[in-house]
Amino acid sequence: MPPRQFDGSRVRAVRRGKDLHQRQLAAMVQVSAPTVARWEAGQDFPKGEKLPSIASALGQPIDDLFPTDGPPDLQLLRCDAGLSVADAARILGTSRAPVSNAESGRRRLAATYVHPLAQAYGVTEDELLAAQDYSFGLRPATGLDSQSAPRALGEKVSFLLRYGYGAQAAPSDGEIATLVNEHAHEAAVTADDIASLRAGKTIEVSDAVRAGLAEALKVDVAILGDDATLNPAARQLLEAIRFIGSIDRGQILGLAARGNDEGLSVEMMARMNKIVGELKHKLPEAQDEQ
Repeated sequence: MPPRQFDGSRVRAVRRGKDLHQRQLAAMVQVSAPTVARWEAGQDFPKGEKLPSIASALGQPIDDLFPTDGPPDLQLLRCDAGLSVADAARILGTSRAPVSNAESGRRRLAATYVHPLAQAYGVTEDELLAAQDYSFGLRPATGLDSQSAPRALGEKVSFLLRYGYGAQAAPSDGEIATLVNEHAHEAAVTADDIASLRAGKTIEVSDAVRAGLAEALKVDVAILGDDATLNPAARQLLEAIRFIGSIDRGQILGLAARGNDEGLSVEMMARMNKIVGELKHKLPEAQDEQ
């Protein structure tokens, strides 16, 4: 199935609203009328590179007629440019293997291929490289950048609670307060204090509370600093936490639904295992095995 969502019944409804026969639409997108009939009946799906011409023939924005979930990967960029794998290979003057390997997360594009493909796809080189990262599963749906990364202490606490526990239940405000107080050896905070911190109503906390929060959330205390500009190392760690959380919740398996029917590549799994190993001591402890 193409990376964009295809609903044959919706295509039928829009086509009829335009007073087009199946054979007319078929001629406009260069397929047979029986092919269009199978699409509309849900018996078959068009190739991804056909979707732009179908949307154009029906006078609809492609994002409205065929929505997609999340940032584009390499396959989506190619398909939205109306190009097949063979077309992209011809542009590069090579076999289909480099394009197919990059789209399925097996091997990255050679540097010399980036510029011509970006031009062919109508995107910048940075956009192409970002899409390639997404094809390799190296970025979650919304990556952290200098603007979106959590900076204030409360934002970081909420971020870690949301992404750092995967399928496990994150601790409640009351449980965090208990852990902080145990670490501080005093009644330093209450559950309401933690809630106020996460809501941004409280900004200043003592060093003892900050250290207790780091202990409760199993991260280095340096991660919980109030950073006007999040340093690259901290941003990389937070991104990795979110990525690993996505794996634990099964979100990375969405790669297969976008056309990677071979699943995650050995290279990708090895990189994921390396990240997990490097960050294991900084992530919330897994529940004890039964």
